[in-house]
Amino acid sequence: MSISKTAGRASAHGSGPSADTAASAGADGILATAAKRRAELGLEYAGAVTPGEASQLVQSGAARLIDVRTPEEYRYVGHVPGSTHVIWHGAAADPAARFQTELGAQAEREETLLFICRSGARSHSAATAAQAAGWQHAYNVLEGFEGQKDGRQQRGHIDGWRKHGLPWVQD
Repeated sequence: MSISKTAGRASAHGSGPSADTAASAGADGILATAAKRRAELGLEYAGAVTPGEASQLVQSGAARLIDVRTPEEYRYVGHVPGSTHVIWHGAAADPAARFQTELGAQAEREETLLFICRSGARSHSAATAAQAAGWQHAYNVLEGFEGQKDGRQQRGHIDGWRKHGLPWVQD
């Protein structure tokens, strides 16, 4: 399954599936909402969370954030403090196999993992690959770190982790 731009943005602004985000709910409520999105969006992995929900899950210790962007994006564009960097090599001959091997060196299969990239597309592929390899609690972070492009073809003005004012640092 390939992600559509709609699925990458779903429910971020209250206009997509499960617009009633679990902002005030605990981890169980957030994960239940993420599971509803799984069904609504036809996802192959455990579900999808908004940046705000992802932040709550990570801050509460209920989940671990895996950043799948390139080293340049991670370092120069910025990243979430405490996130684990496991690159999605989309141009590789078999990106899923390479990713699964690298993820296996850094994460236990029982962990709840939240995958984030620039806009939600690569992290969708990463969550799909993780689920296929036995990580049963793999979630995509909708909108990604920078979000979708605006009318001027720039990111960070419509949605995304940074746009929501969530914690991030730059090297």
